[in-house]
Amino acid sequence: MNVSLHHRPVLFAEVLEALAVRPDGRYVDGTFGRGGHAGAILAQLGAEGRLLAVDKDPTAVAVARERFGSDPRFAIEQGSFAALASLVAARGWTGQVNGILLDLGVSSPQLDDPSRGFSFRLAGPLDMRMDPGAGLSAADWLAAADEAEISQVLRDYGEERHARRIARAIVAHRTAQGPITTTEGLSELIARANPSREPGKDPATRTFQAIRIFINRELEDLETVLSQVIDLLAPGGRLAVISFHSLEDRRVKRFIRQEEKGTPPPPDLPIRWEHQPRLVAVGKAIRPGEQELAENPRARSAVLRIAERLA
Repeated sequence: MNVSLHHRPVLFAEVLEALAVRPDGRYVDGTFGRGGHAGAILAQLGAEGRLLAVDKDPTAVAVARERFGSDPRFAIEQGSFAALASLVAARGWTGQVNGILLDLGVSSPQLDDPSRGFSFRLAGPLDMRMDPGAGLSAADWLAAADEAEISQVLRDYGEERHARRIARAIVAHRTAQGPITTTEGLSELIARANPSREPGKDPATRTFQAIRIFINRELEDLETVLSQVIDLLAPGGRLAVISFHSLEDRRVKRFIRQEEKGTPPPPDLPIRWEHQPRLVAVGKAIRPGEQELAENPRARSAVLRIAERLA
């Protein structure tokens, strides 16, 4: 397989500093992508260190095996990071992981491949699945969902103000002309249905984001993995999460804040309750600097949050 190895991930140096990699540590990269972060973690591990990587995308898994498959310190699993607890437990690492990285959303290689259907700027089939072999494609879902469901998805996952108008247009199109099966077909329909445009933003942006998040269960998977990470981390272990939109970042921020406050007391408990915080935020949210934004405009919405497991 010929793959480009020159993709530099967002907030590269900041992630490595956040994880504070120990040579003998155990680490998890829940979103391998093209292995930029994984390769840097491996470079800092000694012979006793270990890295488990996970990715839904079979292409990413193939890249991982080609790049690092011969390294005894490295393992790759295809699937969602929502299954992290079982993957870590199978290795006997529960409560012993020194760092977990989650680089959320769609990767640049996925966006840049027209056959994957993630980009409204590139002509291709309307797929959007991170694992093309699992679940419904975006085209299949749009061909079957009713107007109310489509509208709710666009509103809840894309914060699209014109969700009802766009949903109505999608249903009317498939009734009169058949289902929408291409990215350009959906993009053109949205442009016609959208009565106003945000400056500097394509009218299809929010709808494509919403459908992708829904099809891949991105927010549900994020909630699931966040509920697992504290039990997986060793005392002093770090969680680093890169988000690319407010729906993700709000969940990560809320999770860290809740865990900093500690477990709330049971209702009507007649005795004093000592709150036991399990996480502490490490610094403030980190965003890309001017140089990174100049080199990679796609990084403009990235936010890195870091938290550390308490003893």
